Amino acid sequence: MKIGMLTSGGDCQALNAAMRGVVKGLSHNVRDLEIYGFFDGYKGLIYGNYRLLTSSDFSGILTRGGTILGSSRQPFKLMKVPDENGLDKVQAMKSNYYKLNLDCLVILGGNGTQKTANLLREEGLNIIHLPKTIDNDIYGTDVTFGFYSAINIATDVIDCIHTTAASHNRVFIVEVMGHKVGWLTLYSGVASGADIILLPEIPYSPKSILKAIKAREEAGKGFTILAVAEGAISKEDSKLSKKELAKKLAKESHPTVSYKLANMITKETGIECRVTVPGHMQRGGSPCPYDRVLCSRLGSAAAGAIMEKKYGNMVAMVNGSTKLVPLEKVAGKLKTVDPKGQMVEEAKRMGISFGD
Repeated sequence: MKIGMLTSGGDCQALNAAMRGVVKGLSHNVRDLEIYGFFDGYKGLIYGNYRLLTSSDFSGILTRGGTILGSSRQPFKLMKVPDENGLDKVQAMKSNYYKLNLDCLVILGGNGTQKTANLLREEGLNIIHLPKTIDNDIYGTDVTFGFYSAINIATDVIDCIHTTAASHNRVFIVEVMGHKVGWLTLYSGVASGADIILLPEIPYSPKSILKAIKAREEAGKGFTILAVAEGAISKEDSKLSKKELAKKLAKESHPTVSYKLANMITKETGIECRVTVPGHMQRGGSPCPYDRVLCSRLGSAAAGAIMEKKYGNMVAMVNGSTKLVPLEKVAGKLKTVDPKGQMVEEAKRMGISFGD
């Protein structure tokens, strides 16, 4: 059996653990097994940059962050566009797949990666996809690997901010990753006791934010913590088209929404407001125990699907059980936070403001 494997898009903590789960699941059940690793995501598949991997490559990587194969971003919208030398990328990927006579290609990645995986399925390749992203926004699975590890980091950051915010009676904004969805901000915000949580799915009103800060001040609480998703948007801006919004943002001097909010808060309240952006720290470090277990299970389930030739699927986690979900049913779909969902309502019940 010959299996290809690649990791695409932004890295996260548990990619190595997931690959290890696939290989261990296969190696203990398949007599003759060859694993070919493509380097730097789809780029390796396009340009034929790969290597035959051995068991030693997967030894000791359960706890290691990043990816031993490297990764890169190859936008789906450009996959059918020839490269600068006129190379047909899709045909090149198919050619390298058939050149190695692969039985299956295991692809680990997020939404964009998944769309290309589905494209390759449509082109006739045997594909298994494993859902990776710290954003937890892949449709069809309850959880993606990397999500809980990132929650731990974002929560630790906000926890540390609490002590200095309380000491100086300041307003602090912690900007959490998440352009389109707010799962990471929601979970880390609740876990760390943030006072205000701003998500892309719930457009905010500056007046509501100021009202929440003032209410805490009147209650004798001298500091306020805001957990803000990098894709948080005001009610006013949410009414603009993508083109209109891009034009407006291009004229603004603030690098991100958090700095814009900080300036507004200081101007309107006179309270000193500071911004902390943990950025790519949220992708780094070792995977948490939850993600190690999750990836071991997803990897083993992927191995089972390969042995049973159940190709063209994403291996998902649904209601605590692994499940094969057809790529054609989930590719291109986004799992967003429900503004009226239980978790948001429960957070509001505890006094957390969502700026709406």
